[in-house]
Amino acid sequence: MQQLSGLATQRGASVTNIVLIIMMLGIAVKLMVAIVPAQIGDYQLTKLLSAELKVANDNNETAKQFVERVNKQLSINADYDTNAEDVFTFTNKKTGQLAIHKEYAVTNTFFSNVDIVNRFEGDVDMVTAE
Repeated sequence: MQQLSGLATQRGASVTNIVLIIMMLGIAVKLMVAIVPAQIGDYQLTKLLSAELKVANDNNETAKQFVERVNKQLSINADYDTNAEDVFTFTNKKTGQLAIHKEYAVTNTFFSNVDIVNRFEGDVDMVTAE
């Protein structure tokens, strides 16, 4: 019988490969834990801003009334760290035609001194709010 040696006789994964796969899975899970909550928070904030913008434009509210309404809704949603003035700027301040540009960043710790910065940017106008 002929003796095979080297790679021809190896079957399955080596310990090194298994450890590398576990490390990659750990890093992927850590990335998901750092990124997904920020994405969900941005989705919820965009929904809130769109809904409040539609109400403000339907009621012909001023920009100041809109900001007060958004700040009140953020405090109701227990989002105490977010302030409306820090999240968006007005692109149109005409009463009944309000439009905003959302721009902010969320920073999460990845490992010790390495941070992940999620930057969100987008326009919300009368067409988007409907």
